[in-house]
Amino acid sequence: MKKFLAAVLAGTMVLSLAACSGNSASSGAAATPASAVASEAASTDAASTAPASEATTGGKKVGISMPTKSLERWNRDGSYLEQQFKAKNCSVELTYSDNKIDQQVKDIENLIADKVDLLVVAAIDGESLSNVLNTAKSANIPVISYDRLIMNTDAISYYVSFDNYKVGQLQGQYVIDKLGLKKDDKSKTYNIEFTAGDPADNNATFFFNGAMDTLKDYIDAGILKIPSGQKTFQQVATQSWDTKNAMNRMQNILGSFYSNGTKLDVALCSNDSTALGVTQAIATDYKGTTAPIITGQDGDEANLANIIDGKQSMTVYKAVANEAVATLDIGMGLLGGTKPDESIIKSAGWKFDCVYDTKSYDNKKGIVPSYLLVPTVVTSENLQKELVDTGYYTMDGKYPKAKK
Repeated sequence: MKKFLAAVLAGTMVLSLAACSGNSASSGAAATPASAVASEAASTDAASTAPASEATTGGKKVGISMPTKSLERWNRDGSYLEQQFKAKNCSVELTYSDNKIDQQVKDIENLIADKVDLLVVAAIDGESLSNVLNTAKSANIPVISYDRLIMNTDAISYYVSFDNYKVGQLQGQYVIDKLGLKKDDKSKTYNIEFTAGDPADNNATFFFNGAMDTLKDYIDAGILKIPSGQKTFQQVATQSWDTKNAMNRMQNILGSFYSNGTKLDVALCSNDSTALGVTQAIATDYKGTTAPIITGQDGDEANLANIIDGKQSMTVYKAVANEAVATLDIGMGLLGGTKPDESIIKSAGWKFDCVYDTKSYDNKKGIVPSYLLVPTVVTSENLQKELVDTGYYTMDGKYPKAKK
């Protein structure tokens, strides 16, 4: 662990998180090489045992549409998915859309024109893909909505993600536990500010609502106070999950409500890119003498370094390598002509927790059958156990294995 911490803090390792080359096509901005704490990716020898035979699915073409390379996690997702499907003898076209909705529509149109047999789509804006995906449906191309629920279309076969409401609950519960809050104890009060995600991302409201619902009783009781008064999702949202946007907003809050040294006890951030901006604002503009609790999500390398350095308190880690494994098995089932259901969780032999949900996710055209993986709270105390010992992050630059 000492070597791991030293590498994190010194930033001595440089690993590429860019998607693999080969048969993949890439659009949008070029990936920036990452100064990495560690690299997490799914190795080809960890590819899942698909429910359909490779003889049935070999030679099939899979189109993968990712939102952007500007956020670290989407580079990992794209790389994992590409490797997993290639390991099952599928050809893969992988695109990144530079966070431009029109570009993603064009990317998907091109994938349809290239006659892919399956589409895996992580939407930039879940409200903007209905027309192009209706074209996919007309072409009998099944669509897996990956990580973000795509709205207003009946073209979606399945949704694969993490329990996004649970992410927010875990962040809220961490605050309760860390401060030792009790609903009937009003002897101490604490100041909290919220930073949520992109309004175009359907997941962002789940994250925020999970946290807010968990903390609501303490806010209503006056135990948790919000000096800025900003407590609705619309007030605290961050366009494009952008670090600079989050930093600028927090600087304004600190200048307006904390400039006299008022203590900020909690900065609840929905993900790591916003937490990074909030942390930067606190470092430069916060006049208080004690460091606030700062939450996050994703396990981005810069944030892991901040957690170890005591600048960020926690992150909710989502093992996206396992999300890729689940997507692979579901996708291979679709390519083989079957209709996956709850039984795949056991038959595929997954060694990670996953729930099959047919009630919760309504995309305004109907309930979308959903596979929801369970996230994990990571702090400096359990980072070794949850990320290193599990093999999700390594120090040798090799892709670790998904938990199959």
